Amino acid sequence: MRVFVTGASGWIGSAVVPELIGAGHQVVGLARSDASAAALAEAGAEVRRGTLDDLDTLRDAAAESDGVIHLAFKHDIAFSGGFEDAADADRRAIDTFGEVLSGSDRPFVIASGTLGLAPGQVATERDGQASGQTGGHWAAGPAKRLANAHATVALADRGVRSSVVRLPPTVHGDGDHGFMATVVSIAREKGVSGYIGDGANRWPAVHRSDAAHLFRLALESAPAGSTLHAIADEGVPIRAVAEVIGRQLGLPVASVSPDDAAGHFTWLAAFLAMDSPVSSAYTRELLGWQPTGPGLLDDLDKGHYFADPSV
Repeated sequence: MRVFVTGASGWIGSAVVPELIGAGHQVVGLARSDASAAALAEAGAEVRRGTLDDLDTLRDAAAESDGVIHLAFKHDIAFSGGFEDAADADRRAIDTFGEVLSGSDRPFVIASGTLGLAPGQVATERDGQASGQTGGHWAAGPAKRLANAHATVALADRGVRSSVVRLPPTVHGDGDHGFMATVVSIAREKGVSGYIGDGANRWPAVHRSDAAHLFRLALESAPAGSTLHAIADEGVPIRAVAEVIGRQLGLPVASVSPDDAAGHFTWLAAFLAMDSPVSSAYTRELLGWQPTGPGLLDDLDKGHYFADPSV
C-alpha cells in the first residue's frame, strides 16, 4: 500500500516508517521541518512538507494514498497548558481524513492513550467506548482526545476501515525522551528515586518496536471500528520502576507522600499517581500480535536511560 503517515519522524513514527517499508509498503511522511524531512528521506520514505494545520495538504496526501496512519499530536502545547487546543487540532485532522476516506473502505489508523481509562481496574479494549465516558475524571483536554477516538471509530459507519491504537503512558526504548526519561531526570535532580505513597500503583508499557508492529497490523487487517491496545506489560508497579532507577543511578529509593508529590514530581505527579493497568488480550487474539521486545524493567536495566546528559 501507499501509506500517508503523520508524525512520521516522531518517537513512534520513526519506528512505524521502517516497519511499513520493511513489509513492502510505500510511505509518504508528513514533515514540518528540514530535519524531519531529511530523516524521512534517509529512512526511505517520500516526504510531504506541511503541518497538522495544513488541512489541504492532509486532504491531498490522503486522497493519493491507500491508507493513513495518523500519529501527529501537538505534544509541545498539550503539556504546556494547551491540551484542548492540541485536541482541537487533532480533531480537525481526523475530520479531514474522514471526509477523504469516506466510502472507500481504506484503512485509517490513529494513536490514542490508555492512561485513566478505568482507574484501579484492568482496562480492556471495551473500556472508554461510550461517548458519555468523556466526562467524570477526565479533564477537558484529555476528554476531547478521547472523543476524537470515538469519532475515528464511528467512521466505520461511513465506509472507512478505521481503527484506534491505544498506547500506554510509556512507550519505551533507546532514545526515549518521554515519561520514563523524565522520571529518571527527576531522580537525578532530587538525589532520590521516588515513588508516590506505597508505589503499588501500576503503569502499562510497551517497547517502541512492538507498538510499531501493531500499527502495521492495524493498517493491514484490523476490522473497521476496532480499538486496539499496544500493551506488553499489563501493569508495572511504580515502586519497581523507582528501584531500578535507584540502582542504576546509585541513589536511595524512597516514598514521596501524596501531599508532597506535586512539589517533587511537578507536572508528572498526577500521571505518576495513577493506577492504570491495561489488558491487550483482545488485540492479541484479533490480530495475532505478540510483543517480542524487552519489558519495561528489563529495558531500564539495559542502561540507555542513564547516560550522563552532560556528555
